[in-house]
Amino acid sequence: MIAKLFKGIWHALNFSRRLLVNLVFVVLIVGVVVAMMSSEEEILVPQDSVLRLNLSGMLVEQLTYVDPVDAAFDDAFGPSDKPMEVLVDDVVKVINKATHDDRIKAIHLDLKSLYHGHLDKLRDITSALDAFKEAGKPVYAHGPYFTQTQYYLASAANEISMHPYGGLSIKGFGTYPMYFKDALDKLQITQHIFRVGTYKSAVEPFIRNDMSDAAKEANKLWLNSLWAQYKEDVATRRPFDTDNFDETLTQLGEKMSTVAGDSAQFAVKYGWVDSLKTDQQFNDKLVELVGADAKGNKYKQVKFKEYLASISNFPTQPNPFTDKVAVVVAKGQIVDGKRKAGMIGGDSTAALLRKARLDNNVKAVVLRIDSGGGSMFASEQIRNEVLAIKAAGKPIVASMGSVAASGGYWIAASANEIWASPSTITGSIGIFGTIFTFENSLKELGVYSDGVATTELKSSSISRGIDPQYADIIQMGVEDAYDKFLSMISEARNLNKADVNEVAQGRVWLAPQALEFGLIDKLGTKEEAIKSAAALASLEHYEVFTVEQTLSEKEQLMQQILGAELVQSLLPRATQQDTLQKVTQQSINQLINKVQQSANMIELYNDPNSIYSLCTMCDVSQ
Repeated sequence: MIAKLFKGIWHALNFSRRLLVNLVFVVLIVGVVVAMMSSEEEILVPQDSVLRLNLSGMLVEQLTYVDPVDAAFDDAFGPSDKPMEVLVDDVVKVINKATHDDRIKAIHLDLKSLYHGHLDKLRDITSALDAFKEAGKPVYAHGPYFTQTQYYLASAANEISMHPYGGLSIKGFGTYPMYFKDALDKLQITQHIFRVGTYKSAVEPFIRNDMSDAAKEANKLWLNSLWAQYKEDVATRRPFDTDNFDETLTQLGEKMSTVAGDSAQFAVKYGWVDSLKTDQQFNDKLVELVGADAKGNKYKQVKFKEYLASISNFPTQPNPFTDKVAVVVAKGQIVDGKRKAGMIGGDSTAALLRKARLDNNVKAVVLRIDSGGGSMFASEQIRNEVLAIKAAGKPIVASMGSVAASGGYWIAASANEIWASPSTITGSIGIFGTIFTFENSLKELGVYSDGVATTELKSSSISRGIDPQYADIIQMGVEDAYDKFLSMISEARNLNKADVNEVAQGRVWLAPQALEFGLIDKLGTKEEAIKSAAALASLEHYEVFTVEQTLSEKEQLMQQILGAELVQSLLPRATQQDTLQKVTQQSINQLINKVQQSANMIELYNDPNSIYSLCTMCDVSQ
């Protein structure tokens, strides 16, 4: 009986193993077939066609690395909750190419699946659209509705049309974090908070039920400045003034009453859109402009990804004999160790900078930053490589994207120059540490911790609590880290330490204010930062390339089999959680995750000293 039992178990395991291997094999075969079909299919750009910019996902500085096999399994066995991403550089590249392509007569901004993009990224795209229009080619925006992000791009169009049953969602900027003090108290979780900086609000969700007055003051300042930039940019392109934006419910209610609550008529009456058209009517308009496709149903068009692929089929290889400006992208949260693209690892990002430093053809480096910070230790590792590049006689310029705050500012501070977009969120110069202990929670469950140790240091733990003397020691470490932060900035930026402390304190600033304080040098785009780096290296003729991580043999094989484009296409857009049940579950999950991260110091919070320079208020909801 026992022998038969084990034999049956063995057969079951063996069957499961063969089934899993066969499933992997089938997925890989499907991937190969799709990749072969897509590579062999010739992409045709019809003469006199419209470039349809059907952007789907979130605008990003760098695509997050996705393991090809994981992506294939997500597609085969269930939808992924990872959002699609659109590389801003790809969008700008496509528009710039279309500007000089005689086959492209117009652009259709199809933005209904674009759901987020910071102002600096939107500006890069609208600048390219402006150049397209200056070449005598029209831009049309059409959609069922327009969110705030979508409308910013749409405002660059010659004509905006919307579905007669559509509407607008332009509400301004805000930040409304969740606060968990009462929940933690009810769970009897003890919070040990260590921080320096009046405005360092990263830990407030753990110790308060609301935002402090200091945090409200700081956040309102930069949010209002960001909102003013948005309004000014849009009003410059549309036939109205900035006071056309509705900032109170009373204003909106009065305007809506004039059109009997019809959102589409509201958009037309107050100049937000030029006309109301169904999709069919808009299609007919473009058919009149460029003609119908081969099937006679739609206007002649080439979609965004198709056109991108058509101009990327034959990528040019860098000339090994020319001088180079290397771009290193640091996007995401800063953590210790090695991380793939989409996160900043102390070891991995430092390795990219080292690679640029040791390349004899690289004469200058641009560190492109899009990060709200993270681990202090990892940030210092990266800054050490910045200093090494300068010591090697190569200029390095920091270029700030949407956000370069806390640890994101730390890694920028020692560069020869710091450039930022007018909408860049920066500053947040402060330090904190958090430890949650569960001695009281466990006591309620009848669970206790007891034992012996060789030192008093070992007696503190998440199950026993933290001795007040040990807490004092941790606070001293946090204060020392803050002092090091101030001293480093003072030396790197040639500023008085007291002056740095006055504008630090964990406070968030927009780039124009940071420029006044001397925290940055110039306002401008990444391209302008690249030109400045080349000028610092006295380069007249040079090539620009992005330093990429070297993939493992397995990763290279999988990407060759499945293809990077296929991997991205397997990631569906994140669904909107608009029911009360989902919002509640999201809040609970957020609390659990924060507690787990603090208790275990895993994944995102993995600084070896548990000291962080992180800005949790730097994200903006739209």
